[in-house]
Amino acid sequence: MSVVAQVLAVVEGLALIVLGILGAFFFRSRRLHGLLLIEPEDEEVVRPWTVYAGFSNMVWGVGVLAGVVAANLGYGDVGRTLVAFVSIATLLLAFVLLFTELRYWKNVIVLVGLPVLVLVALTWGS
Repeated sequence: MSVVAQVLAVVEGLALIVLGILGAFFFRSRRLHGLLLIEPEDEEVVRPWTVYAGFSNMVWGVGVLAGVVAANLGYGDVGRTLVAFVSIATLLLAFVLLFTELRYWKNVIVLVGLPVLVLVALTWGS
């Protein structure tokens, strides 16, 4: 895996973890209501889903980071596979979000950027 692919994958992993932390632990913050499209009166209703989605994002982020670690420990195929799988899954899930609720289109643009760059770097770096 190329250095560029590894750096982009680490950024993707950290971004997913940060996004997960924000969603799971800080969804009640008024500053995030615009990003998460949460109405203040709905905080408790959406809590189970935001916590679940937040932890899911954190797990995906750890998966990408594990792929980079595996690649650097000599398991290149395993590392590339993990990174590619998480990047593809993130892309697919972003489009599920978009087609479920079009108001999330700005979030989807951000969500697809890094995985696309990672996949391009993986392809060109092979």
